[in-house]
Amino acid sequence: MECDVGIVGGGPFGLMLANELGRRGVTAVLFDEKTSTAFNPQANATQARTMEHYRRLGFAEKVRALGLPPDFPTDIAYFTRYATQELARFSLPSAREARDRVKSLDGSWSAAELPHRVSQKFVEQVLRREAEALPGISVNYGWRATGFEDTGDGVTLTAEPVAGGAARQLRCRYLAAGDGARSMVRRALGFRYEGDGGAVRDFFGGRMFAVYLRSPDFYRVVPHPPAWMNVTFNGDRRAFMAAVDGKGEFAFHTQLREGEDEAAITDDQALDMFRAAVGAPVDAELLSRGTWMAGYALVAERFGAGRVFLGGDAVHLFTPAGGLGYNTAIDDAVNLGWKLAEVIRGAGGPALLQSYEAERRPAAIRNTGYARGFAESLGTFVPKPGLEADDATGAALRAEAGAYLEAHGRAEFNIPGVTFGVRYDASPVICAEPGAAPEDRADTYTPTAAPGGRAPHAWLDAETSLYDRFGFGWTLLRLGPEAPAGDAITAEAARRGLDLSVLDLPSTDLRALYEAPLALIRPDQVVAWRGAGDGDAAAVLNRVLGNG
Repeated sequence: MECDVGIVGGGPFGLMLANELGRRGVTAVLFDEKTSTAFNPQANATQARTMEHYRRLGFAEKVRALGLPPDFPTDIAYFTRYATQELARFSLPSAREARDRVKSLDGSWSAAELPHRVSQKFVEQVLRREAEALPGISVNYGWRATGFEDTGDGVTLTAEPVAGGAARQLRCRYLAAGDGARSMVRRALGFRYEGDGGAVRDFFGGRMFAVYLRSPDFYRVVPHPPAWMNVTFNGDRRAFMAAVDGKGEFAFHTQLREGEDEAAITDDQALDMFRAAVGAPVDAELLSRGTWMAGYALVAERFGAGRVFLGGDAVHLFTPAGGLGYNTAIDDAVNLGWKLAEVIRGAGGPALLQSYEAERRPAAIRNTGYARGFAESLGTFVPKPGLEADDATGAALRAEAGAYLEAHGRAEFNIPGVTFGVRYDASPVICAEPGAAPEDRADTYTPTAAPGGRAPHAWLDAETSLYDRFGFGWTLLRLGPEAPAGDAITAEAARRGLDLSVLDLPSTDLRALYEAPLALIRPDQVVAWRGAGDGDAAAVLNRVLGNG
């Protein structure tokens, strides 16, 4: 074998997987047909759970330093047009405020990190640099994967340089593909998408036209305070626009109207669409343009077969409401990465890799459902005639629209339940407990140490998150002043060569939070088991490692 894992696709899934594998001593070779990481902004919101993963890998601060200036407000603001009437605003902290505020939050928002508003193009650069610095990781842009063969004892992957030249065959133990919506690997496996194939709405449903542009003049022309996300609501040019650098670069997306042919739109006409949304003359420079379809809520029927696994857009397609697509892809990579590592080094059994689909496919169905609901909430709310009129009727209509949009903004962007609430109760590698799981709600997250969900978080002191004390592999928590030693688990882990850290925390508050004196935390910070004693240590480890 030339490497342990071949990776097709150098987007968030592939790059994050390379980071997870490389830090565990697993070798990987990544191919992507692009010449480099993304140029266009694409996704613009990194959720708190994703930031916690970046913190675990040691580069959360590198990501938080990118994108908008540290004091730039990350508000979501709604306007008739950007330079005319502001209808509603949902205020959120700047990057600098988020660093401080996270340490004082509890309940639903008790977290090691808060969200960060940053373009995916910047995040991918960090992920690439971090992956390339790892021994055993080879990142190769400009290479197109053309085929593969699963031989039962390994996978042979064929790739060729996009610029021309001899093809290469790579022999690897496993193949992981995050090669996008038109995934060569998924199509070769014969897996179909299932779900909503393209709802048509007044907005966020149907043909969308994307323009990446530079317009420093925007902040001079627009009289309102700056915002990260800027949304127009009118009967002429509905759009959303994310601030990319806080200085004048924007990712502008508008719904194409009936009769507008994307192939016939000139660069000048594209910029005129932006000016129509601004509602005032403004200088602008077009950096790139393209079209995409909104309204998708699709999940592949399978996430892998044999020695081949899929993640990211290759298995789930989102309308970007809520910013869930890229973040779901990161969770895919985290979930698959540690499982591949355990199996490759001999600790993980057959059920461990099977659990990837068992855990992540329901999560993708859940998350695409939430994104579809957010898109429907905004896209089916239609501007009424007279909304922009400078009279009493227009003022009343704007007040009505503002109240709705303010509530919508809070519902779409205050989502701790979506962010932290994914659960794996039905997983074959979770020691599930009887009883109902917490209600799955977008706006509320109920911390629970019931096995199958994210480990409840707490701050141990002003600067130290509980997660900072977890080991990079497995962690056995011994909680409370009279916690049992857990010797059976530590001995069984040592016998299997498991990377297990033991963390003693005598706090009675943490003991109450976890509702047990012992808790076994997976490498992805999910509770695998908890109990009052560890007499069944062999059975527990067999279960969580997929050996029984």
